[in-house]
Amino acid sequence: MKYIFLSRAAAAMLVGTASLTSMPSPAQIPGPQHVVLQQPGGYSIRVGDVRVTSLTDGSVPQNLYTLLRHTTRQNIDELLARNFQVNPVEASINAFLVEMPGHLILVDTGSGELFGPGNGGKLIDSMAAMGFRPEQITDILITHAHSDHSGGLVKGGQRVFVNATVYVGKPDVDFFFDRANQVRTGYDKSYFDIARNTLQPYLDAGRLKTFSGTEEILPGISATVHPGHTPGAAFYTLTSKGEHIIFIGDTIHVAAVQFPDPDVTIAYDQDEKLAAEVRKHAFAEFAAHGDLIAVPHLPFPGIGHVRADGKGGYDWVPVTYTNRDGN
Repeated sequence: MKYIFLSRAAAAMLVGTASLTSMPSPAQIPGPQHVVLQQPGGYSIRVGDVRVTSLTDGSVPQNLYTLLRHTTRQNIDELLARNFQVNPVEASINAFLVEMPGHLILVDTGSGELFGPGNGGKLIDSMAAMGFRPEQITDILITHAHSDHSGGLVKGGQRVFVNATVYVGKPDVDFFFDRANQVRTGYDKSYFDIARNTLQPYLDAGRLKTFSGTEEILPGISATVHPGHTPGAAFYTLTSKGEHIIFIGDTIHVAAVQFPDPDVTIAYDQDEKLAAEVRKHAFAEFAAHGDLIAVPHLPFPGIGHVRADGKGGYDWVPVTYTNRDGN
């Protein structure tokens, strides 16, 4: 696999992360120390013949004391301290650009306008820094219909990616487009509002496609539904020349805590038990096969490998930073 540095500035590489779906206003949460404003941009690797670029949509602070489940404050603090972090942690928002013949593909779209000024919403600037415009995007793969993944689809209620077809797991559309499910499950109403507001314009334009189970949705790209975080949460696997990368959505939010203890869940999970089972099974598979994965909320660029730690947990091994020309 070839790694090519293509950004103007790589954002802070090894800081802790979390998810960003429905949350307290970032302005209400104290930020981490040592904050430096990064420039938008991306970091690219090659998977077979395909260039994959991680794009930063920004980051926001997350209060793990109020978000994490099946753990304690003491355990959170101890695990964060091992990673030279304190609560709250800064959560990256990563999207991924895939360049294939006849297709320019985004995996997730960041938060758009939904988190307010200064908190996410930097995807379009990051694309521009890499020489790409929204109208060039042909396909968008949404890992699940939460605000920090589908929020960038719209601006002012209008489609941002006017030439793109959006792919999303059918169970997410079925679940979030039916208000009765909110009453039945008690899942936060804002999730239902966000899913409808971001996906409906593409549905109305005939540019929303859904899938169930496992399907090949584009040449060399398969989608698989893994219900838990949301009913239609999906993995996308890109394969080229015998190499592959898996885009795993919000299978993990907080590296410092959930790698050593995969049973820890987060308030954003629609079904915590299923989400934990998906995570544990996926980590075991990734570690056993050495899979390259792309993760929205691990520190930018969010691309790397999972390694078993020999104690029942796992370690994160990010891709090696490379800044040179060459083959």
